[in-house]
Amino acid sequence: MYRTLFKPVFDFFLTCVVFALTSPLFLMVSLLLALFQNGNIFFTQDRPGKNERIFRLVKFKTMNDKKDKNGELLPDVDRMTSVGIWIRKLSLDELPQLLNVLKGDMSLIGPRPWLVEYLPLYNDYQRKRHLVKPGITGWAQIHGRNQLDWGERFKYDIYYVENLSFTLDVKIFFLTIWNIFRAKGVSGKKSVTMHKFEGNNE
Repeated sequence: MYRTLFKPVFDFFLTCVVFALTSPLFLMVSLLLALFQNGNIFFTQDRPGKNERIFRLVKFKTMNDKKDKNGELLPDVDRMTSVGIWIRKLSLDELPQLLNVLKGDMSLIGPRPWLVEYLPLYNDYQRKRHLVKPGITGWAQIHGRNQLDWGERFKYDIYYVENLSFTLDVKIFFLTIWNIFRAKGVSGKKSVTMHKFEGNNE
């Protein structure tokens, strides 16, 4: 009952409240990015949602688009802007995803939506993470976020899918707030973001 009825209702109304409360931050971050990143405010990318349906995710843009002499984007650490570092540290780059929740593409809480290119690499167990809507935060995020290895991420995501409940969502919600204040797990072990999934042989 909670999974199919109450969770979508809670998502909508709680997102409206959070969006209203954070609107000054939304405006402030937009202005900062417009000033310091030449007007490049938003980052959008196709991501797989529930049942692997593709949607357009939106975040605040924290990296520039600098490329090497071959036209390839520089590593993440070389493209992260000074203002982007602080926006990511405070998790403010995630705020625009509230719009994805209001559209019904995402939930406030669920497995993070990863890259579309990873879909063919999943085994049947890993694919279970797409049985629910992806979330802005989730069980994996409060257990290490970008510092987890891929096996740990899948373990936490599948645990959430199999144990989804109101109590678990409330726990994740408040632990997420606590982790934001501690800026815990923002950078990965190998880069400023989580390292690329290369399949089950990595």
